[in-house]
Amino acid sequence: MEISPRTTTAEHDPTPDASAPHAEPPEPCDLVTVPVRQGLEAVDILRRGLAPAVGPVLHDGTGDTLGFLVPPGTAEGWDLPGSACSRTDGRGLRLPEAEPAGGPAEDGPADWLLPPGDDGQVTDPTALREALGEAARLIEAADGCR
Repeated sequence: MEISPRTTTAEHDPTPDASAPHAEPPEPCDLVTVPVRQGLEAVDILRRGLAPAVGPVLHDGTGDTLGFLVPPGTAEGWDLPGSACSRTDGRGLRLPEAEPAGGPAEDGPADWLLPPGDDGQVTDPTALREALGEAARLIEAADGCR
């Protein structure tokens, strides 16, 4: 997933998910990327209660992948087929500010599907792994019914 640097002084329009400008997570993080269909299913699964909270999720500009922010160091043990986790060599990944999904993306290809909150919450990697596995099974079952 390509993420371009972005600077802006403009305020964001309120969205259903948040009514204030979106700040980057205060702590560094790693990024798990998955195909968009599996990622959207996983977001639904996580929101239905598999995890206490879903952290910020990026949607790339081409519509091919979603990226879940996870704690730093997750990449070391991440080996889930069909996904990738960006290792940041212990420095953490800091993401530029991006518009919420559906907003303008003139300066970069990434938009927030779920923007970061003030609490710095990221997605639990264990819960994400379970949700991605369940999502893959649901997609396989749906594709088998065609």
